[in-house]
Amino acid sequence: MIQLAEASHLSEIKQLTEACAKAMQEKGILQWNEFYPSSEKLSHDIEKEELYLLKKEGVIIGIIVLTPEMDEEYVPIQWLTSNSENLYVHRLATHPSIWGEGYGQNLMDFAEAFARKNRFQSVRLDTFSQNLRNQKFYEARGYKRLGKIYFPKQSGHPFYCYELVL
Repeated sequence: MIQLAEASHLSEIKQLTEACAKAMQEKGILQWNEFYPSSEKLSHDIEKEELYLLKKEGVIIGIIVLTPEMDEEYVPIQWLTSNSENLYVHRLATHPSIWGEGYGQNLMDFAEAFARKNRFQSVRLDTFSQNLRNQKFYEARGYKRLGKIYFPKQSGHPFYCYELVL
């Protein structure tokens, strides 16, 4: 079941993101670290009612942030659609113990259905250039790679921006 996160979920969500960061680092994917995603960032996502969680048997196994706000890092990208009526996906994560079981697909299905229901013209996101699995994941869903941006607190490597026109 996918639902909006509440403040009471913050500790469990942070444990999930820390498990993801550790598992990615063990695979040589230095995408998340001790600075990102921070408890403050996740708390802000919850306060804005933009963080959704996926539960299985009462346990949070995945999260996704859906927002209509474009981060300033995205401004230089030559998007396929105008910069209005776009849904941005951030902090998609599933617990490493269930990677490959389709729960990331479930969260993206939810995001795309949410975007269509709310009449967004596209879904936009970024993924780490060193995370080939994520790139294949989004490209298989029809997302087009458009450019690269940088988040120096996370990595010296770029992040690729993607867009799916609805």
